[in-house]
Amino acid sequence: MAKINCAVYVRKSTEHGLEQEFNSLDNQEQAGKNYILSQAFQGWEYYKTYSDGGISGGTMERPGLQQMLIDMSNGLVQVVVVYKVDRLSRSILDFHTMMKTFDKYNCNFVSITQSFDTSNSMGKLTLNMLLSFAQFEREVSSERVRDKIRASKAKGIWMGGIPYLGYDIVDKKLIINETEVAQVREIFESYLRLNSMTETVKYLTSIGIVSKKWKTADGIERGGKPIPTTLLKRMLTEKLYLGYIEHKRDKTIARGEHQAIITQELFNKVQQRLDENASGKFGRSNSSPNLLSGKVYTNYGKKFINSVTKKTHLRPIYYYAVKKNYIQNTDIDPIAKNIIVEFLNANLSSLPEDVSHILKQINFESFDYINQRALIRALIDRAIVADNNITFFIKPDVKTLTQFITPEFINQNSEQINFIKTDDTIIIKRDIVFTKGQQLIKYNTNHRGLMTKVENNHLIVNAFATALKYKQHYEKHGSVDDLLQDEKVGTTTVYRYLNLAYMNPRKINDVMSGKIKYTVKELFEIATQKDELPPRN
Repeated sequence: MAKINCAVYVRKSTEHGLEQEFNSLDNQEQAGKNYILSQAFQGWEYYKTYSDGGISGGTMERPGLQQMLIDMSNGLVQVVVVYKVDRLSRSILDFHTMMKTFDKYNCNFVSITQSFDTSNSMGKLTLNMLLSFAQFEREVSSERVRDKIRASKAKGIWMGGIPYLGYDIVDKKLIINETEVAQVREIFESYLRLNSMTETVKYLTSIGIVSKKWKTADGIERGGKPIPTTLLKRMLTEKLYLGYIEHKRDKTIARGEHQAIITQELFNKVQQRLDENASGKFGRSNSSPNLLSGKVYTNYGKKFINSVTKKTHLRPIYYYAVKKNYIQNTDIDPIAKNIIVEFLNANLSSLPEDVSHILKQINFESFDYINQRALIRALIDRAIVADNNITFFIKPDVKTLTQFITPEFINQNSEQINFIKTDDTIIIKRDIVFTKGQQLIKYNTNHRGLMTKVENNHLIVNAFATALKYKQHYEKHGSVDDLLQDEKVGTTTVYRYLNLAYMNPRKINDVMSGKIKYTVKELFEIATQKDELPPRN
């Protein structure tokens, strides 16, 4: 008589009771083994038990079940024994899928407490009826849980989940965390001040406010990371902070057992601002982090508007844009900030005494992100972008600047910078270099798009210094192998620098002296070409 391998499959939906010495899974397994033993006259032999504890029968994503199906496909199992049919599955669709697999590999299925034979139509009807009741039971259980949650929330009871910033969970109740309360209020107030999700996220990161730190039941630490825009929006619309428990599926709310953190007035102001920004009432300038929104113009008087691009799973990139001209905010904004810092540290004796005095009482470095941004926007009236320079028009209004002063502070710096003074405006110009399409590589790390002339000159000096270093190594060793390993660069990069090192010495002198002007990218291009590019004016 041929031997028939019989597997026992056991399952329990919850982990409750599994810690007991003899639990439900043990009971199912023992019953299955006894049944297989009673069929020994047919050649049945116990092969293995497949177990899934604490996993619902409404899914097929069960390790024990999947391993059993794999062993079945390899011919290791010919009969599957279960205590009840719903132990295998509570879903009619999933069960039919498994039955097709059973038929494919000539494997039989046996339920100990529900006798039926799937080889005939009556047995199949009985099986489908049992499955229908099993699925009905699962759905009724789910409804009972949902009803309990709905009733509990209607009474304002916290039903668990990921904890919110501002609260700790003590004995399954929300208890105010006094340290985090101030952070929650700052989040709401800073959004009203900045009027931008992106800017608020940057500000919160700058002052160290992060998401709620908490531990799972297994002791794994979660949270404590910078707050992303999606979480910020969820927090700004969360009625939990008003002291309510919300049932979002039924769209109902009830007064909770926990204390409120923010006032109804503050919450309403934030909701109004969110609605206005969503409808575009404040325009594109207010939804962007661009420092000089509405203040940047071409030399023909055309205003740059804010623009943004975002690819899937990547951070958005913000621009100042006019027709056929896009400049990243990360290019212009740092230059604007540096201009203000230089201006505040400059010799301002040529300005009216009241203006110079109040400017020297501004401690810019001690400001947080919001105040630095506000001061820069208060001082810079407009910026005009031409092909090779940016001109900043600064209007220091004494009345406006009063809010930024620190009475006990005096800026002792008195650096010399070039600026033009008119009746009420200071004009400062900076030479710039556009490097469109330039990728971030070794010789221009962190510089792409637009940079000041000084930055470009530094890159050129660094490029020639590196080229000389590579040249000396190559002439000494006759090989670049060691260079590749020591410098951790590719062959293409090494030979790009060697081409630069062996340029015409006269041309190198002209570039280094500023007699002819190239971007650092153009410099590397002419080093590999016979026909040189025309120098910049």
